[in-house]
Amino acid sequence: MLVILGYILVMASVLGGYVLVGGHLGALYQPAELLIIGGAGIGAFVVGNNGKSIKATLHALPRLMRGSKYNKAVYMDLMALLYRLMAKSRQQGMLSLERDIENARESEIFANYPRILADNRLVDFITDYLRLMVSGNMNAFEIEALMDEEIETYENECEVPAQSLATVGDSLPAFGIVAAVMGVVHALASADRPAAELGALIAHAMVGTFLGILLAYGFVSPLSSVLRQKCAETTKMMQCIKVTLLSSLNGYAPQIAVEFGRKTLYSTERPSFTELEEHVRNAKSPAKQTADQDA
Repeated sequence: MLVILGYILVMASVLGGYVLVGGHLGALYQPAELLIIGGAGIGAFVVGNNGKSIKATLHALPRLMRGSKYNKAVYMDLMALLYRLMAKSRQQGMLSLERDIENARESEIFANYPRILADNRLVDFITDYLRLMVSGNMNAFEIEALMDEEIETYENECEVPAQSLATVGDSLPAFGIVAAVMGVVHALASADRPAAELGALIAHAMVGTFLGILLAYGFVSPLSSVLRQKCAETTKMMQCIKVTLLSSLNGYAPQIAVEFGRKTLYSTERPSFTELEEHVRNAKSPAKQTADQDA
């Protein structure tokens, strides 16, 4: 929604300012210029990426129109979920988590946090490393190194569509110049026409430069920034899980482990110590927490 709002502001500002100085909107309607710039941009995108990168970029585009799915409530749910898992392992032993991690969707603990359960990446990240912890064959340093590798891999995968869009955005002003030059060539080839017609042809040619710059910096390039921000939010969730699980693995009590995880969150969504303590206290009573969520 914010992306659409931003596009509206861009168009309103640019076209509104143009109209205020007496410009005619009809002069900006140049389908041929759009065809040259848009077609060349898409062609360059196809040339500069392999099939996997193209597929990843197309898959990422719908997510740009959605708002952030990670807010304080989701972070609180994550903290409560991790607390309950660690508390169960501390009271009943790590082997007691086997049924929860083998089929998280049928787990009583996971079922109380549908917002976390709906995120397959986070569920897999939690269950995979709990499975390693249950096996007991890896120490904390080895698990931490493996977590870092997985997080880095995810960041690299996120960077592919973001970089692809950024590259297309950077190329559009140049394609706008190409369209403008072609328009000028056409205008010069018609030099025998009256001055008024020749001026109109040159004005139409200049629209290419305008469109290239506007599409690049007003529409395409900002999308790469949005993708990087969404990737950073998911990465932050993974880092929170990492710190919390490692703290538990190093022997800290569940209450302390989730406090370590809380410190990794962004300050804009990070719950206070008191809020987290209250939420964790409620997590000790699943029935009460379920009633709170329903309310």
